[in-house]
Amino acid sequence: MAVQTEWLEKDYYKVLGVAETATDKEIQRAYRKLARQFHPDTNPNNPEAEERFKEISAAYDVVGDPDKRKEYDELRRLGPMAAGNGFGNGGGFGAGFRVEDLGGFDLGDLFGDVFAGRGRGPANGGRARSGAVRGRDLEAELHLDFLQAVNGLTTEVHVTSEATCATCGGSGAKPGTQPVTCTACGGRGQVSETQGFFAIAQTCRRCRGRGQVVETPCEDCRGAGVVRKPRQVKVRVPAGVDDGQLIRLPGRGEPGRNGGPPGDLFVVVRVAPHPLFGRDGTNLTLRLPVTYPEAVLGAEIKVPTLDGAPVTVRIPPGTRSGRVLRVRGHGVPRPKGGRGDLLVTVEVDVPSSVDAKERQAVEALAKALSGNPRAHLGV
Repeated sequence: MAVQTEWLEKDYYKVLGVAETATDKEIQRAYRKLARQFHPDTNPNNPEAEERFKEISAAYDVVGDPDKRKEYDELRRLGPMAAGNGFGNGGGFGAGFRVEDLGGFDLGDLFGDVFAGRGRGPANGGRARSGAVRGRDLEAELHLDFLQAVNGLTTEVHVTSEATCATCGGSGAKPGTQPVTCTACGGRGQVSETQGFFAIAQTCRRCRGRGQVVETPCEDCRGAGVVRKPRQVKVRVPAGVDDGQLIRLPGRGEPGRNGGPPGDLFVVVRVAPHPLFGRDGTNLTLRLPVTYPEAVLGAEIKVPTLDGAPVTVRIPPGTRSGRVLRVRGHGVPRPKGGRGDLLVTVEVDVPSSVDAKERQAVEALAKALSGNPRAHLGV
């Protein structure tokens, strides 16, 4: 039974900075944050950042996959026993242990579920995994104006990343030739070293886990099977998208290696502010200045909408500054249909300066007003 030595040696949860009990979303969020921080595009000519990025990607390749994560957790629970240190080398419960003492019980029945899918070593004639690696996730920013975000649209984002080499079709071999089976690992991508009852699997150094060797490399990709180039990716932006929202495009990230699936593309939406309107979820907000007489006596005032046609808002008599009036159905489209509302906040406009005539009118009003609005303060 082949065991991935890297899984025994590395704490992938620590690499990503999450707890072992972290949810899939928490792991994905931690990975994306670290990937942005250490991505080679963000850190050109920085080998330390590149190495850290590879370490982060390797960790996410395991704990970011529910099936692999389950196997990884099981392997960590077994501890040194899984590496052959507990069986057949004089330590732990391997001391004095004999296969015949099992009474015909198959060790594969004991550990088969734990290492299912990880491949078996040559001792039982199985085939190790081929070294398929999922492509890296990518992230791109899409800048929209306010109306585009509210109404939605179909557009394109510019991405520069690895893509399958068109010359060799991703094989890495020069056209007219094919990769050949690696003679060091027999095409398994791994070589095994027997320790007690277990075979410790290690990535084949000659083919680097691919199981195949490119003897005549493609001139365009130099045998890598991928090339770095710019491309345009079409993205459909739903109506009502908000600033900072993520749009996931499955399979539009970097291509996988050795037959692995491609990664995803995450588009981060950036929305420019509007000169008049703000947003509160699916509601639009608008500040409406009114005069003191309009607030006291009431009024009907026209206000703009995003649709272009103004609507009339009724200001009730005695409206205080800060009161919010709701105009239904004039907000942002909702994901499940309908629209939010337009929330109009009344602000009583106080002039910063007045002329002589206005001053006389205000002084006359002050004399005419009865009562003390501060009487409850008791001072």
